[in-house]
Amino acid sequence: MTNWQVEADPAAVAVAACRYIAVAARRAIAARGRFRLVLAGGQTPLAAYRRLARSDQDWSAWSLYYGDERCLPDGHPERNSVMVADTGLAARAGQHFPIPVEEGCEQAAETYTAIVGGPDLFDLVVLGIGEDGHTASLFPGHGWPRRPVFAIDDSPKPPAARVTLSIETLQRGRAILVLVSGAGKASAVTNWRNGDALPIAQVTSACETDVIIARESLPAGERQSVASHAGRTP
Repeated sequence: MTNWQVEADPAAVAVAACRYIAVAARRAIAARGRFRLVLAGGQTPLAAYRRLARSDQDWSAWSLYYGDERCLPDGHPERNSVMVADTGLAARAGQHFPIPVEEGCEQAAETYTAIVGGPDLFDLVVLGIGEDGHTASLFPGHGWPRRPVFAIDDSPKPPAARVTLSIETLQRGRAILVLVSGAGKASAVTNWRNGDALPIAQVTSACETDVIIARESLPAGERQSVASHAGRTP
């Protein structure tokens, strides 16, 4: 089941996402003593992370992981882990597990499989959606190996070389939160809701999913119908 929560603009999406993640963290820590969070890249998630980093949390119980990473040199500003570090979130968490792409893509995928490939569930997986319906570094029309984490060298968005969690690994979240903003996403959102086999649809097909979306990302004719679905807390 997918639950839709429409917000006025990207800033409001970030506020709502910050609140959602904080609630999920408190509940996970109360139930299991730890909060295992998979992070997405992108400007809207990063805005939520900045707000989170300024909030009061039981940070020692947080463990941060990544849905994907660009194969760029250590410290490169376009690596997801570097952008997350710039928000202040990584420094606050008790554990931080960036994908070590400086080892080389294939070795990084093997190393990260040892970190996330076990039976434990993530408490929350945060995802974005591209204008083509991709999520993490899972792109439409591509075949993917059945491994928990794998490297690709043919991303249609630069850089071509990336490491990504698989559909099955992303589905190991107790909850999935998708954050959407940008007018260019409207077509992908429509196709997703119409049942097209986009990567974002495949990841969320078997999981309870909450979507926090900016109104600008909805086609004008669909805004009222989607807005009628109430959002929920995790």
